[in-house]
Amino acid sequence: MIFVTGGAGFIGANFILDWIAATGEPVVNLDSLTYAGNLENLAALKSDPRHIFIRGDIGDSARVDKLLAEHKPRAVINFAAESHVDRSIHGPEDFIQTNVLGTFRLLESVRGYWGVLPEAEKSAFRFLHVSTDEVYGSLSADDPPFAETKAFEPNSPYSASKAASDHLVRAWHHTYGLPVLTTNCSNNYGPCQFPEKLIPLIIANALAGKPLPIYGDGMNVRDWLYVSDHCAAIREVLARGRPGETYNIGGWNEMPNLEIVHTLCTLLDELAPNSLIPRRSSLITYVKDRPGHDRRYAIDARKIERELGWRPAETFETGIRKTVAWYLGNQPWVEHVTSGAYREWVDQNYGERA
Repeated sequence: MIFVTGGAGFIGANFILDWIAATGEPVVNLDSLTYAGNLENLAALKSDPRHIFIRGDIGDSARVDKLLAEHKPRAVINFAAESHVDRSIHGPEDFIQTNVLGTFRLLESVRGYWGVLPEAEKSAFRFLHVSTDEVYGSLSADDPPFAETKAFEPNSPYSASKAASDHLVRAWHHTYGLPVLTTNCSNNYGPCQFPEKLIPLIIANALAGKPLPIYGDGMNVRDWLYVSDHCAAIREVLARGRPGETYNIGGWNEMPNLEIVHTLCTLLDELAPNSLIPRRSSLITYVKDRPGHDRRYAIDARKIERELGWRPAETFETGIRKTVAWYLGNQPWVEHVTSGAYREWVDQNYGERA
């Protein structure tokens, strides 16, 4: 049995689906079901006894203590986080509450549980904390990619809150001996991603014939990682990673945002042609840049390949085609998540930048 937090969100849900398919091991899934948490992401496991869903918050220590004692997991994987930079700019307090205080309270609950395990179980136990490359800050065009030894230089409330949580995880290992693992990943994409992030937002807007908003000049560079590759990497880190270590997980796919958008437009023109909009790229609209927008991220993922033998299976070309096909085949899911509250958020975030 493993214990997953934030397992109804984009990456967490994909991880649970992949985990059960790959291992068959049961999962307890604790998620507070905020706007980005969606049980429809896990519809395939609705009647599967190997998936135990509990609605709750990682900051509810009494609840977490009880669940750990009841289910006795051999590992905890922490996906629970507020994760969108733009939302953190508009309202940073939620990010501090979940990513910093929530992680602290979860660590304390896990430490209490782990501390009284029988010695063999205590030795085998792991706490895996899922984080982001954004903690490292921004790179210039000529800088080498982020290695695990890169100093943290977070530039947004989101990345600052994640950097704080990473430091807490490290401290709980060095101070209390808790056997932790940390992963810092690049930009994920794939099925079930909430359409506030670039790729699903562009797909949704392009299909609806709406403007495709591009921050600034569109040349901000990111490394892109297909979510199933990320899930496979986490399984490897959990199984064979060295306690106390950090592993960067990247897709070896550095591209500017504008190129991503043009790729999506070309794919949609091919897979979902619209005679009224023969070229979706005509919908591209440049908007005012976000405050403190990091120019470039790039991940050096050689450590995880060298130590654990992991390398992404998908190229960007194969992964993005699978992603577009998933969204085209799951329009009811998109309609359900793009509620009135979502539309208000898009209007707020992009309307003021027009």
